[in-house]
Amino acid sequence: MKISYNWLKQFIKIDWTPEQTGELLTDLGLEVEGIETYQSVKGGLEGVVVGEVLTCVQHSNADKLKVTTVDIGSDAPLQIVCGAPNVAVGQKVPVATIGTTLYTPEGESWTIKKGKIRGEDSHGMICAEDELGLGNSHDGIMVLDSGIPVGTLAADVFEIENDHVFEIGLTPNRADAMSHLGTARDLKAGLLQKDISLELITPSLSAFHVDNRLLKIDVDVKNKELSPRYCGVTISGIKVADSPAWLQHRLKAIGINPINNIVDATNYVLHDLGQPLHAFDAAKIAGNKIQVKTVKAGTKFVTLDGIERSLSDEDLMICDAEKPMCIAGVFGGIHSGVSETTTNIFLESAYFNPVSIRKSAKRHGLNTDASFRFERGIDPNITELALKRAVLLIQEIAGGEVSCDIIDINPKKIEDFQVRLSFENAKKLIGEEIPRDVIKSILTSLEIKVNNVTETGLGLTVPAYRNDVQREADIIEEILRVYGYNNINTTEKLNASISSSSKFEDHKIQNIVSNQLVSQGFFEIMANSLTTPNYVALSDQLKSEHNVTILNPLSNDLSVLRQSLLFSGLEAISYNINRKRLDLKLFEFGKTYHDFNGKREEQKHLTLFVSGNQTQDSWLSSNKKKGDFFYLKGAIYSILERIGISRFQESPISNDVFSEGLSLSLGKITLVDFGLVKKSVLKHFDITQEVVFADFNWDAILDIVKRNKITFKAIPKYPEVRRDFALLLDDSVSFKDILAIANKTERQLLKNISLFDVYQGKNLPQGKKSYAISFTFQDENKTLTDKQIDKIMKSLQLNFEKELGAELR
Repeated sequence: MKISYNWLKQFIKIDWTPEQTGELLTDLGLEVEGIETYQSVKGGLEGVVVGEVLTCVQHSNADKLKVTTVDIGSDAPLQIVCGAPNVAVGQKVPVATIGTTLYTPEGESWTIKKGKIRGEDSHGMICAEDELGLGNSHDGIMVLDSGIPVGTLAADVFEIENDHVFEIGLTPNRADAMSHLGTARDLKAGLLQKDISLELITPSLSAFHVDNRLLKIDVDVKNKELSPRYCGVTISGIKVADSPAWLQHRLKAIGINPINNIVDATNYVLHDLGQPLHAFDAAKIAGNKIQVKTVKAGTKFVTLDGIERSLSDEDLMICDAEKPMCIAGVFGGIHSGVSETTTNIFLESAYFNPVSIRKSAKRHGLNTDASFRFERGIDPNITELALKRAVLLIQEIAGGEVSCDIIDINPKKIEDFQVRLSFENAKKLIGEEIPRDVIKSILTSLEIKVNNVTETGLGLTVPAYRNDVQREADIIEEILRVYGYNNINTTEKLNASISSSSKFEDHKIQNIVSNQLVSQGFFEIMANSLTTPNYVALSDQLKSEHNVTILNPLSNDLSVLRQSLLFSGLEAISYNINRKRLDLKLFEFGKTYHDFNGKREEQKHLTLFVSGNQTQDSWLSSNKKKGDFFYLKGAIYSILERIGISRFQESPISNDVFSEGLSLSLGKITLVDFGLVKKSVLKHFDITQEVVFADFNWDAILDIVKRNKITFKAIPKYPEVRRDFALLLDDSVSFKDILAIANKTERQLLKNISLFDVYQGKNLPQGKKSYAISFTFQDENKTLTDKQIDKIMKSLQLNFEKELGAELR
């Protein structure tokens, strides 16, 4: 939500800096995420002054140029070369002096410099209105009123608006603060706690009156549950035109493009008081009748954006005698709005059921300023007041006469909330006793009425527009945020209870693995569990009928719960690559969700993603090592080893996700599937570099870890012995085969086997390869002798030759 500081000052005359005000708003719970500067003319016309043309003669070297001298109130007149056809002696003109920065309509800047034009010095520029950003005309220079003194700043002449705009991250419960009035109310309460008492200035409505009763529109609210209050009035004889500059500046400052004076007036009141309004062209209301009702499901309706929508029988519609004209509280129709030819309007101000508006807005994928407020619950008792405010504003800027009495259907006031506050409960929740007179002062400043006071508490009446304050806890929260969280003292003593928990709890194992991955350079990601249903088409292992579908999705791209963590991870990789972060090592702990014939299941996973190089560019790492399949395999094995899983089977895996990969399992339980992601899958995310991916079945792994017994043994006192073999083998032989034979040959003394070189090519027979393998031996009770080692190596050689057809090179 954007709040204009100049606009805010119309309600409360504060003289603080924007930064001070933003800090107080944040302390009050209206978190200011940023403060932007707004200027009605970019650059603020700084360096542009009013000058008077003293002389004007033809340029000696150019037919279309003139050489002028201009008095700008400095010590001496300026010589300026000007190409405008209308420049003449005696004119008052805007002059951009040397060093002034001007801006093109596209926002590009250019600076006025001293120069020579066709041999004549030029010390500035006499400006046209488009060059100053004041309009679109470039027919000639601007000629100003002759009474303006020379040297007057152009910013003062054209009343340049300079403003500061607060970007407020409003929480959904604070519907009361979704306007400049609501923000000013909070600001007034916060200032009072700093002993600054300022009056809240509200607009006067005393000038409102009915001029005639010549244009009557009948209103019939058929669904009072969805429309508890509906007000309207007609205005005749208006003139639709551009809004005055001040109104355009107000709207532009908060990011709204002006349309015309009628629409701009309704938008102004919406952001001024928080009440959405809608103006209908009275000539387009068939039968001079408004009906507030639902329509038949499937009815077609074209909204202001030109899109034809299919209505639900739950959508509340504003209709005339023949057709729908507006989705109530959400979006207007294309055929009933105000246009340049409109002379009479029907102005609507209503309070609609928040739940109904929220459902309609989500159903049609619409998020408008009106729906944003209606669906959170606006002030139900400001309806008529806001209508009168809008009528007076329209009359001020568009003329017209009020041509009927205000129509107010179901005008019964929605009652305020009655709440009881206990001083003792306030002390317990806040953690500190706030003086009772301060509590009463805070509540009164928030327009919460204190009905009665006892030794134990207060009886309170909360205004209906504070629909988020209906419980004692809500009252205490209001007291605390205005009193100031920063003013609550921290205790010197910290109490904590010691819990008895298993070392195998999920979060403990997860922290162990997370810390290990982070130490290896991985970054944790947390992706949204909501995703698009289209991803199931990327893998035959996923089925659309297994999707868990959201009842009221924010959009189609967030309409189901994910069945796989792969695609959200690829989204993160694509996002980073598009921002030149090419070397990525990511991991995520998360859940997948499935609907198996009505039975919903959650499954927890750990996923790893590696793409690009193992390390980022550095003067220490000139030899870039790719984060490939084998790098990921090493990370996976180290995780399993760290949590005590060392015995598992390894088997190849190939499916429509992996182009090549492995599956690690323990018996029939799959622990991890990992491999190189297929290019066809990566293409969907516009990823061109390789990605290796691992998916841990975390639920199964936790179950295994909990059954594991921790064992330990003393560190051997005796040294290791290493011996190497260079074996010539058939291409079909894998290292796994060698490993199996070696472990079968020697079970006690052989501690480790490592493949440290593979060679194929020149000087080797066709279909052969060379493996260089190291064997590490150790006896925990004595030092090994050469005779023992030689005997084992001989046995290994014989078995390799016999079972694999190996040759010693």
